[in-house]
Amino acid sequence: MEIPTICHYCGGVIRLVSAEAVYDEYTERRGKKGEMIYQCQNCGARVGCHRGTNRPLGKVANEMLRCKRVQAHRAFDSLWKRRGMKRRNAYRWLAKEMGLPMNAAHIGGFEMDQCQKVIDLCGHEKEAA
Repeated sequence: MEIPTICHYCGGVIRLVSAEAVYDEYTERRGKKGEMIYQCQNCGARVGCHRGTNRPLGKVANEMLRCKRVQAHRAFDSLWKRRGMKRRNAYRWLAKEMGLPMNAAHIGGFEMDQCQKVIDLCGHEKEAA
């Protein structure tokens, strides 16, 4: 994912900040101690970084989209673990089902409609199993 600099929600400047600056006394409980986050200085939209790096996990998201991504990840992770799939193979399946190239099949980069499609796909697969 590319390093965000300008917020696509409000046009604000995005800065790399410590997780402590975002989560305050809840940082450790969230398992984010020492981690970094890209955050819009205007509206607060944000995205975390891969552990121990400054590489974004996905695209900047507001609170509603972050919640939807969590729901999509829960549905997706539940599906591939329940089916005994390897994670890479699960993402290959997701890419095919979503009509995306492998390098674009990352929930951290999805918008609301794509997250809902993941949730729906995983629900249909669950019913078919």
